[in-house]
Amino acid sequence: MADGQVISGGVDQLTSTNGGSVVPEGYDPTPQPEEEDVPMLDISINNVVCSFNTKCHLNLKRIAMEGSNVEYHRQHGMLNMRLRNPYTTASIWSSGKVTCTGALSEEFSKIAARKFARKIQKMGYKVKFTNFRVVNVLGTCSLPFALDITKFSREHKEASYEPELHPGVTYRIKSPKATLKIFSTGSITVTAPRVANVQSAIEFIYPLVADFNAGPRSVKTSSSVNNMMNKRLHHERKVVDDESDFDGTSMEDSDEEFDSDVSQD
Repeated sequence: MADGQVISGGVDQLTSTNGGSVVPEGYDPTPQPEEEDVPMLDISINNVVCSFNTKCHLNLKRIAMEGSNVEYHRQHGMLNMRLRNPYTTASIWSSGKVTCTGALSEEFSKIAARKFARKIQKMGYKVKFTNFRVVNVLGTCSLPFALDITKFSREHKEASYEPELHPGVTYRIKSPKATLKIFSTGSITVTAPRVANVQSAIEFIYPLVADFNAGPRSVKTSSSVNNMMNKRLHHERKVVDDESDFDGTSMEDSDEEFDSDVSQD
């Protein structure tokens, strides 16, 4: 250390013996603003809807008679088939189009779709698993505070609020594409074409709704609903381990014939 200089007060300022001050290079005396305390938000994926095609005509009446866990709706020209693991329901039409609902992730939705296709193939149909795509994703998020949605709808032209028709505000985002339902309790429901869009939509809308904080929300828990969701998650976590054929390599093929010698029940 040079003669006549001492470090004082634990601050990065050097004081000379003659009363002057020497400011080190790069020192900024302006106090830095504290980072905002942004709470961690839990986003729950409640439903992933996907569709695929079997590339063959299906006799719904025959499937209803020979299949298991099947409900035939003749008046609608379709039937419902259910799986226990993953817990999903498929709507099947005679044209070969299949829509699968109820999965909790995009991965599980594809596993369920392939299992439905396998069950149809084992009835004698020449099934090809084609045109698979995720159609819709439903997610929910609960904010730690209530919202004044009336003021929010007035301040944002993208918001639509018709309390006579729906208790929540409808907010549409163009990029990423998503539709949000915002409620005064602080709950937000997101409908998007992908799971990634759900998270991006919540990250986009949070700074906007935070300015309309209406105080702490009243928390009401439903043990029955929580137990049901936990049971579904517990079952679906074991799907990949139980189904050895559904590994990462086989899942990537979008147009392939199934091997009837391998069981997928």
